[in-house]
This record gives sequence, C-alpha cells and structure tokens, in this order.
Amino acid sequence: MAVSFANVNSEAGLKKLDEYLLTRSYITGYQASKDDLAVYSSFSAAPSSKYINVARWFSHIDALLRLSGVTAEGQGVKVESSAVPSASTPDVADTAAAPAADDDDDDDVDLFGEETEEEKKAAEERAAAVKASGKKKESGKSSVLLDVKPWDDETDMAKLEEAVRSVKMEGLLWGASKLVPVGYGIKKLQIMMTIVDDLVSVDTLIEDHLCAEPVNEYVQSCDIVAFNKI
Repeated sequence: MAVSFANVNSEAGLKKLDEYLLTRSYITGYQASKDDLAVYSSFSAAPSSKYINVARWFSHIDALLRLSGVTAEGQGVKVESSAVPSASTPDVADTAAAPAADDDDDDDVDLFGEETEEEKKAAEERAAAVKASGKKKESGKSSVLLDVKPWDDETDMAKLEEAVRSVKMEGLLWGASKLVPVGYGIKKLQIMMTIVDDLVSVDTLIEDHLCAEPVNEYVQSCDIVAFNKI
C-alpha cells in the first residue's frame, strides 16, 4: 500500500514528514528510491533547518542526485499538491447588470497567474535532477548500510559518529544516520554511505579505517546490514 503525505510545502505537512523521518533514513526501505524522488520533487524550495529530520533527508537526497542518482523502484507514495485558490463568485446583482461576455474572453482570464522566473528555474532544476537520476552510470556505485557498535554504554556516541565521518576516501559519501538501542543502555550507530565500487572496498574501509586507530577508540566493530547496487 502506498504511503501518503500531506502537502510538504505547508507547515502541517512538513511537521508530519519530520515526525515520519525521525526514525527513518529514507521514505521507504533502506536505500534511496523513486519514493524519495517523488517526495523530493514535491518541494518548491529546500525545507527550513528547524525541521531537522526533513532537512537532513533532503540534503542527503540532493547529494545523491548530484553524485550518483537514484534508480531503486520503491513501494509507491502519494503526496498532496498545493491547493489552488478558486476564483471568487461575483454578486448576483453585479452579474445581472454586467453585459453578456463573448465566449472568447475566457481565453484572456488566467486563474493561476504567471509562473515567476524563480519558480521556472526551480522546476527546471528538479526536472533535470530527476532526469539525470535515470541515466546509466559509467562507473558502478552502491548504497551501503552499516551497523557501528561502541565498546560500552559509556562511549560518547556523538564522538563515535564524528570519528566515523572523519574517514575520507575518494568515492565515499557518508549519508543519513540514526542511533538504534541494542540493550542494557547501549546504542549502535546505523549510517548510510554511497560508494564508487571501483574506488572503495567496504572490507578495506572497515578493517583499515573504521576498526583501526584512531577511530577504534570509540568503535568496537562494524557490520554490513544492507548492500545495494545503484
């Protein structure tokens, strides 16, 4: 069944989406899909930073579109569009007094108003991003979900994530993350990353960087939860 969202350009719609993304990295599933594109394309502008989860998700999808594109099918979503204000109804007396207008005059009435240059530019950029996401990639890329586990419940998880993200490699892009309870007060970090297959080996990344000094001061182990070709 398709997931439905209210108008994401309204305060109410943004609030609902922010709550929805509190425990999710993507609209559906564990990788970016056409469901994310559908919601992303519904925005008329980048969301306010006060909606932390929406802003984090929007920036990640925007980065994916620029780096590698999104091709996974998803499960299907529905997003309400902005309501178009209806034309006001004239008074009966005014209608009776007004002369009958020629049918051709209807062509001169623009109920929707002219599209501004900014709106045209934003629409063109979104269309170009969606179109680019469907192009065949010259170099293979993958979306990977990692479980990063701390040593104990006293490990500073903020510093752990900072240490993980400090690892920089050509072809590696860190994405959204969240903390997941494990038990006994311990939480693990789940973090997404996009890699260029020819440049980044996940095994090497884990063994030589994430589980090696200085990152292993906070990280006990790393596991691959999901690995999907883009």
